[in-house]
Amino acid sequence: MRRDMIRIGTPIKTRLTGVMLLVCTLVMGQQDAQYTQYMYNTVSVNPAYAGSRGHLSIAALYRAQWVGLDGAPQTQTLNMHTPMGYKGFGTGLSFINEKIGPTSETYFDVDLSYTIKTGVESRLSFGLKASAHLLDIRFSELNQNTGQGTDPTLQQNIDNRFSPNIGAGIYFHTDRYYAGLSVPRMLETTHFEESSLSTATELMNFYFITGYVFDLNPDLKFKPSLLTKAVRGAPLQVDVSANFLFSEKFSGGVAYRWDAAFSGLIGFQLSSELMVGLAYDREITDLGATSFNDGSFEVILRYDFLKSSDFIKSPRFF
Repeated sequence: MRRDMIRIGTPIKTRLTGVMLLVCTLVMGQQDAQYTQYMYNTVSVNPAYAGSRGHLSIAALYRAQWVGLDGAPQTQTLNMHTPMGYKGFGTGLSFINEKIGPTSETYFDVDLSYTIKTGVESRLSFGLKASAHLLDIRFSELNQNTGQGTDPTLQQNIDNRFSPNIGAGIYFHTDRYYAGLSVPRMLETTHFEESSLSTATELMNFYFITGYVFDLNPDLKFKPSLLTKAVRGAPLQVDVSANFLFSEKFSGGVAYRWDAAFSGLIGFQLSSELMVGLAYDREITDLGATSFNDGSFEVILRYDFLKSSDFIKSPRFF
């Protein structure tokens, strides 16, 4: 399942071992895909961001979480968004694939936004997201042999089970400040309801994101940012980060996920159009102290199709 909160309705049968126990732990603790470089991947969680960069922008992100832990999450994200020919409208497409143990989930998202001017430099955007969700569970990969035979309820794999979803968001920004509030998945889809294995309900995740860019001197900019994620029945997740941009070419910073992990981030503006970013997370929970967890790694590539008429004061931090 996805990775922030899935409510388990009936207990998993005790004779399941190994990977299944890991998956159950993950689905209870995490639901929506987790990103350290969320400031460069806002459209994945807030549809109102679509088109806000003023030109076509494409980003690809790969995250390997808890490297060394068998069955740990891996996430691939590809998104693109652009303003439309109609004044104020923007649109975007996203593809998210995530694998956790024997489960794989794929999301196809379509975003639509509408932006109004609220001042000379300020904009307020409203967005809608439509999602198609495909779920695969390969029960055949589980170790079901516990001396009492195999579990008959786990002999039928789940292949490409489809469920739709919708989301919404608002996003306000100037050339220095931004803030957004969103719920990317509003329908609380229930899985396995017909199965004696368990019931699992995907709950709504509420996101608040904000940040500000300060000029410390002509060659150095500082941007603190915040991502807060709330879901019913789970602790509030808070990510805070502090990034510096040097000579409009190199960025570096640190981040802290409350009671979960410390992170380091670096980025390179290879050209006016191309940016690459890297992040490393180190868990501060009991999981981080284990010898089989080498931390989490993340890489993002973003390409902006700038027009010859675009006037870019500096590479966009957001």
